[in-house]
Amino acid sequence: MDKSDILAEKLHEWMRVSMRYSMHGFVRHSKENGLSMPQMAALMRIYRDKRCGVTEVGEHLGVTSAAASQMLDRLVREGIIDRSEDPDDRRGKRLALTGAGLKIIKEGFESRQEWLLKLAAQFEGDEARSVARALDLLVERSKGLAPTCIHEGKNR
Repeated sequence: MDKSDILAEKLHEWMRVSMRYSMHGFVRHSKENGLSMPQMAALMRIYRDKRCGVTEVGEHLGVTSAAASQMLDRLVREGIIDRSEDPDDRRGKRLALTGAGLKIIKEGFESRQEWLLKLAAQFEGDEARSVARALDLLVERSKGLAPTCIHEGKNR
């Protein structure tokens, strides 16, 4: 096994650990709010786009507009999202987060990052600086490999 294979294995191990722990908090937060992961994904899409339609949410989730609409009905009833007529197409509906929806998303972000704060607190001095430098390098090199749309900040 050469150095690049060893590094790739270590990066893979880090990804497994970081995804498991960061998603654990997010999934726990979703369950505490009585929301499924598809509902959270819909909220995240609406948050990212500020306002979007049922069709866009359906495409994002890989379901029909009818299935997305049915799923979103509960979020509307619970006051998590608003659904209004699309001013550009009266047949369509626009979705936006309410204050309650925005609170759920922001708390979800916090719950996902909580473990990172605990992890960072375990490093001090030279060790913390070394990890920070290594992560800077990792981020820099990752950007060189990222697809153009992500590299330019267009996460679509």
